[in-house]
Amino acid sequence: MSTKADGSAKDVTKQGRRDRLRDLPPSAKLVAKVLQVEGTMSLEEVAEESLLPDRTARYALNRLTDADVVLVRHDPYDARRRLYALAE
Repeated sequence: MSTKADGSAKDVTKQGRRDRLRDLPPSAKLVAKVLQVEGTMSLEEVAEESLLPDRTARYALNRLTDADVVLVRHDPYDARRRLYALAE
């Protein structure tokens, strides 16, 4: 990973995320912003917080996962449930 002149690698990562988000649909951008503000969430929580239908939220999360913007893991308390968080 490269760094900026001031040595901040985090800014470069944010710019890379912005570049990957550029071609995604508006629903995916909204979901990414919700995850940025709220942190790790389930599909149901993302849909509720973003005011998107479950199907649209699921589509957005799939697109974000394919673009390596969002990481998916299983809930340690319920293996049927997935948790989504922004990739670092």
